[in-house]
This record gives sequence, C-alpha cells and structure tokens, in this order.
Amino acid sequence: MSSTPAQPAQTPRYKPGIKYILMLGALAALPAITTDMYLPSLPAVAEDLRASQAAVQFTLSGMLLGGGVGQLVIGPLSDRFGRRKPLIVGILLHVVISVLCSIAGDIGTLIALRVLQGFFNAAASVVAIAVIRDRFVGSDAARLLSRLMLVIGVAPLFAPTVGQAIAGLWEWRAVFYALALIGLVLVAIVWRWMPETLPEERRRPGHVRHIAGGYWHLFRNVRFMSLAVIPGLGLGVIMSYVVGSPFVFQDEYGLSQTQFALVFALNGVALVASAQLNAALVRKVSSARLLRAAAVVQLVFALVLVAVAASGFGGVLGLMVALWLVLGTQGMIPANASVLALNTYGHMAGTAAAVIGALQSGVAGVVSPLVGVLGGNSVSMAVVMLGACTLTVVVLLLGTPVFRRGGWMRLDTYEQVEAVRPPK
Repeated sequence: MSSTPAQPAQTPRYKPGIKYILMLGALAALPAITTDMYLPSLPAVAEDLRASQAAVQFTLSGMLLGGGVGQLVIGPLSDRFGRRKPLIVGILLHVVISVLCSIAGDIGTLIALRVLQGFFNAAASVVAIAVIRDRFVGSDAARLLSRLMLVIGVAPLFAPTVGQAIAGLWEWRAVFYALALIGLVLVAIVWRWMPETLPEERRRPGHVRHIAGGYWHLFRNVRFMSLAVIPGLGLGVIMSYVVGSPFVFQDEYGLSQTQFALVFALNGVALVASAQLNAALVRKVSSARLLRAAAVVQLVFALVLVAVAASGFGGVLGLMVALWLVLGTQGMIPANASVLALNTYGHMAGTAAAVIGALQSGVAGVVSPLVGVLGGNSVSMAVVMLGACTLTVVVLLLGTPVFRRGGWMRLDTYEQVEAVRPPK
C-alpha cells in the first residue's frame, strides 16, 4: 500500500481566488451573523414585547432548532435540484422572514418566525459546504475550509457590535432590516458570481424514499458519523465558552464590558490563526494526522484549563492563557473532520453536509447549556469544555482508524470525481 493518500486523476489542482473564498465564507456565516447581530437586542425585545427572559432566549435556541431541521431538508434538495436554486430560494425566504420579524407584535410570533428563519437560512451554510465538496477534495478542500474559518470566525466577532450600533441608533426591529439587506446582497452575489457546481448527471433522485435511503446509509456508517459529530463537539467547546465567558470574566473576575470585549476578540484571533495554520500545514501533512494531533493536544490543554480554573492559578491572566490555548487548537479540528467525513460522499455532498451541520446545531445545543446547569462559573465552563474535548478523542479512537497503525491513510482516500473550475 502506498504511504501517500490516493489522488483523483481527473481533479486539476488550482487555487480558489479571494472573491470565491469570501463568497462561500459569507454564505457559511449567515446563520451565525443572524444570531449574533440580534444578541444585544434581547433586553429590548423582552421589554417591548413584554416577554420573559426565557421566552426571549428561545428566539435564539428556536433558530438553532430550525437550522438543524432545515439543513436535513435542504441538503438532499440541493443534491436533487443543484446548488443554486435551493440556495437562492432559501436566502430570499430569509429576507422575507427578516422583514416579518421586524413587525412581530408578540413574542410567540417572533419565536415562530425565528424558527423559520433558521430553517431557511440553513440553505446558505449547507450549500457552501456542499459546493466545496463539489469542486475540491483532500488537502485542497481542507485548505479552503480553513480559509473559510477566517471569514466565519471574524464575522461573529463584529456582528454583535454592528447589531448594538443599529439598535442604538434606531431600535431592535431595525436589526432585522439589516439582516434582510444582507440577504439581498448575498442573493445578488450568488446570482452574479456562483455558477451551478452540480451537473445534471450527478444529481440524485429527490423523492422521499431516496432521501430517507441516503440518510439511512449515512447513519449506518460508523466512520462517517464519528467524523461528522466532531465539528458539533467542537462547536460545543466554543459555545460553552461563549455562554459562560460573560459571567466568568465580568461577574467572577470583575472585568469591565470593554475589557471583556478585548478578551473575546483575542480568543477569536486564536480560532482564526489556528485555522490559517491548518491551511498551511495540510499542504504537507494529511488531514487525518492533523486531526489526531490537534484533538490530543486540545485535550491536554483542556485538562490544564480545568486545573487553572479550579486552583485560581495565575488569576484572570492564567485563565485567559489556558482558554486561548484550548480555543486556538479548535481551529484545526472541524475543517479536517468535515473533509474526511465528506471524502467518499461527493455523490451526495448536500445530504452529507446536512448531517454534519445538523449535528453541529444539535450537539452544541445540548452541550452549551450544561455550563449554566453546573453553576455558570469558570470551573463549570472548563469542565464542560473538557468533556467535549474528551468525547472528541474517544469518538476518534472508537469510531475511526486514525489512532491505528496506518489508519490515517485509509481516512485520506476519496472517490475520484471531476472538479469544476471556480470563477476567477
């Protein structure tokens, strides 16, 4: 057996342009932007609609729920009808629902609309990943996904600030007008610059039996499901930090809002930097090897984080450094796991990407609330993050051959497909 991964003979090597990366990154980041721009408006929504805090928070979790279901529906549709049609229809409906959210008169209506908004703008993220698999394989796909992390990672850092500025100048309803405008811009960009990447001959039948059969095939594949759940565990790590860090740094350690914003930005830089490091490393090191190393190193850093949080060693600076290391390693895990999961499913990339996306929403939605359940302090945040990191290593160990001798070579094989050159 050769010591290097098999390369598809028909796939030409080329480098995607910055416009292409920004376009796919913006699409993949749309659900996160839709969530994060709205975050600062939660107190105003509660006051204006006379709703409880729990009800208002469900406008966030409801959108995640809608997004998870939406990916499972829209993914197979993109395998049947091509990428452009479901994408454009999904974003246009996101625009319409954003406008309806801006005129919602009660919290129940807003919750229902947010669930629908999550359902339809899931088209942007699931199609973006499917398009990558249509055109790229192996290290090329891993590099592109890592580059997307730059856009996906930076956008949510600025989205709350932009949302707060819009709500401050006008009111919370204006945030949804801004989200509608973003959707219209994305539709124009897709219409002008993104050609269809799934030719007619590679499309799958779209009736229920074939869709269910595709999902059943994926769910029965232990290796695929093991790799597909890892990005969800990774998002669980990130969301545990996101939901816990405001209380940890401001209430427990006494940081001001400005200081916390700086800490949040620095940790965002860690995610982006490690993703770019991964993009450089996959040129020389296989995705499977990088995933294995990053998962183990992150587990060690998570153990250090728990020790620092429990002992108070180094104070707030010690906690910041430990968090930076854990989150920094995270940037090297989702892209490699996603590429390895999709390697042999180019013929049903939309369906496979939908499973990965739905697991991300579902697993993160289950993991992150545990921080509050366990106490909402630094120790509970660190323990939940450690738990997700531990599960990542266990899943890799039991569900994939990555820790076995030569196992990385079996993960780095993929079907031979003809790639479509992206626009310049």
